[in-house]
Amino acid sequence: MTTTVRETGAETAPPSLRLPGLLLGVGLGGFADGILLHQLLQWHHMLTSTDHDHIGVKYYDPHTVSGLEMNTVWDGVFHTVCWLAVLGGLAVLYARVTTGRREVWASRVLWGWVLSGWGLFNLVEGVLDHHVLGIHHVHGGPYQVWWDISFLVLGALLLAGGLLLRRGARPFDPAAPRAARPGHAV
Repeated sequence: MTTTVRETGAETAPPSLRLPGLLLGVGLGGFADGILLHQLLQWHHMLTSTDHDHIGVKYYDPHTVSGLEMNTVWDGVFHTVCWLAVLGGLAVLYARVTTGRREVWASRVLWGWVLSGWGLFNLVEGVLDHHVLGIHHVHGGPYQVWWDISFLVLGALLLAGGLLLRRGARPFDPAAPRAARPGHAV
């Protein structure tokens, strides 16, 4: 019986930045949504439209103390999921990239995936929470459908921007040896 030894460097693909980038994008996009729309502008909370939802969740009026408390709890659950996505993205990135970490953070590939992840967050959260479940809207009221559609358009633009950013980037292999730059050691 013979065994074959392969050169690992020649036949294996570099560690992908896709999963960590998408996780970071989902988490950071969720934080942007939660901080800006839930907390600073106070346009909505997780359950502010459950009086008109599609699944029968009890209504928690955000204009009452008890209703705001319950909405705040669910906003906290939402932020916990965002935090776990960012933590997971950082953990996967750290595990996959053992050298050249500075180049990874400057890589258009990573930031393209992050933008794509943010766009995917907007599209999935927008379709699921605003349209399918109806548990909240971007900005409730007579024009809420336009706010919800704008949120989806923003998600599509972020996704397209991420794809374009990655497309224009040179291939990135964090394990590849780097040429020395003047004044810097390799």
